[in-house]
Amino acid sequence: MRIPIICGPTAVGKTELSLEIAEKLDAEIISMDSMQIYKYMDIGTAKPSLVERNIVPHHMIDIVYPDEEYNVYKYVKETLDIIDKILSRGKIPILVGGTGLYAEGLIKGIVEIGPDFELRKKLQKLEKENPGSLRSMLEEFDPVAAQRIHPNDIKRTIRALEVILKMNRKFSELQKSVAPRKKFSLIFLNRERNELYERINKRVENMIKLGLIDEVKKILRMGYSPELNSMKAIGYKETIDFIHGKYSFDEYIHVLKRNSRHYARRQIIWFRRYRENVYNINLTNMSFKKSLKIIFEIIECSLSIENSGREING
Repeated sequence: MRIPIICGPTAVGKTELSLEIAEKLDAEIISMDSMQIYKYMDIGTAKPSLVERNIVPHHMIDIVYPDEEYNVYKYVKETLDIIDKILSRGKIPILVGGTGLYAEGLIKGIVEIGPDFELRKKLQKLEKENPGSLRSMLEEFDPVAAQRIHPNDIKRTIRALEVILKMNRKFSELQKSVAPRKKFSLIFLNRERNELYERINKRVENMIKLGLIDEVKKILRMGYSPELNSMKAIGYKETIDFIHGKYSFDEYIHVLKRNSRHYARRQIIWFRRYRENVYNINLTNMSFKKSLKIIFEIIECSLSIENSGREING
């Protein structure tokens, strides 16, 4: 049995399809979105509505406040526990989202060392005072890990250094001892670029109509700092900049659309790295009904037999 992960770039259509599939299978959905974990942040994270969550049980949504620390380690631990509980009830868990680090933690496993938030703060302070210093440290302490982590990926750089400093061992060596989990199948949804970008642009416009600006103003009035990691997410950072007068309204919309498209491109590049147990589905020129049928058949296959994946186009 392989547990399905329905993933793909923002605005590709994951939510609508997964809700139909979950309802048909009497399944429960586990969000694999690093922003939907935050309370109050609804419109900008495109959370399923309360009505949709009442129809299909959802997990890992609204579990922390915007100023609470959260990480991949916690996500993987909590999600694996939820999966076991869903299975124990005789139901099917379906993971849905586009956060690559969460998928990687579930599929490839994680180094079983919890976070040290004090050490992270010290490393963050060091980087702020001496930009580039953490990268230099990682290259010195663990050249292999430095090659695998992008120079601009401060979050993963800090995690690697955190483990190195706590365990006095190379992060790359510890990663070798982590056994990958063979219990998941990736169903990667994508569309032709022009179509996907048009959907992203329309989603941004719809978020504005639904009240994204007012949502962000409300969160700021509640006392949450614009400097929080949660508030630097796409949709929130641009809106805060607009509220503070950095952009005109038209500039704000342009930047938000552009950044959302860039994020989608990064998501696509991330998930293309997976080669085993992956089904790539191009939704362009494919009807909603046909999409449902294909995904439903893949999930039934995943739940019953071993599979290696294939390419599916409209």
